[in-house]
Amino acid sequence: MERRPTIIDVARVAGISKSTVSLVLQNSPLVKEETRRLVREAMDKVGYVYNRAAANLRSSNVGLIGLVINDLRNPFFTEFATSLQMALSARGYATVVANTDEDPAVQAQVVGAMIEHGVSALVLSPTYGDECSTFDAIARGGIPTMQVLRKVDPRVEQFPFAAPDYRLGSLLAVRHLLSFSPRRIAFVGGLADRAVTRERMTGYFEALTEAGMEPFVLSGRASRSFGREAAEELTRTHPEIDAAICFNDLVALGMLSGFAKLKRNVGQDFRMVGFDDIEECSQVFPALSTVHCGIAAFGRSIAATILAWLEEGKRPEPETLTAVELVIRDTSGLKDIP
Repeated sequence: MERRPTIIDVARVAGISKSTVSLVLQNSPLVKEETRRLVREAMDKVGYVYNRAAANLRSSNVGLIGLVINDLRNPFFTEFATSLQMALSARGYATVVANTDEDPAVQAQVVGAMIEHGVSALVLSPTYGDECSTFDAIARGGIPTMQVLRKVDPRVEQFPFAAPDYRLGSLLAVRHLLSFSPRRIAFVGGLADRAVTRERMTGYFEALTEAGMEPFVLSGRASRSFGREAAEELTRTHPEIDAAICFNDLVALGMLSGFAKLKRNVGQDFRMVGFDDIEECSQVFPALSTVHCGIAAFGRSIAATILAWLEEGKRPEPETLTAVELVIRDTSGLKDIP
């Protein structure tokens, strides 16, 4: 059975945007007569028939994307949300954004509200806990949905997952730290029971196994306050540890503050690498070495992926990992990786 022509086909033939075609079909006074003529000719060429009754039923949700983020206070997630929203806007889509603050009950509530308001698709950086309340509701609604940055629901065939390659990032970071022959390297931050923590630790364990070095994990909230506490604890009770990779940049920035208070020289006495490469990393002193996840480009790629799913029926791969790279700055020294 041949696919029925869509508004996307009309826009492609007319050489204009989908949103402009929509304005023509709605008899908007904002559209020039020449553009109306182009659209009518394209409709005839592709055999598109406009069903006004169906369009009226869909008008509340066409072009509306739900974006649910676990922690918008973290600049890493804020940059992702901003880049994705701007990319969707450039294609004529509106974005409804919700912050769940790591609360699964809030997540279930906002996702349910978005489904009720007729979003065309959902992008979730999900929180942990009571996953079924959120994802089963989405499944019942048949809403195209992607999990990003965190894989919470294992049904990736139904809810495709995409994230930076966390394992490779920590592997690169620890191999870099090992090039300075440290006595011991710690992994600092991240809650131990969360999959994303384990994913970011995988490369750490792999590199230490290669080097024959015992790991040391100091788990805790992915926050500046925990980072400050970790700097004090490592200095007081584990003086043999002279290097660390942090779960994220917030922990690393907190450790910088803690070490400054202790007058410990980061970059010489203690070498450290963060994770994510938020903007502040290059602006603090000493500048923070970190794993660059390309989060702005990642947001744009997710926008393109979800729109290809909606507009062209191209379902994303079940799992996608995007490239990362190590950015070496002052906190880990500038020696090249061997």
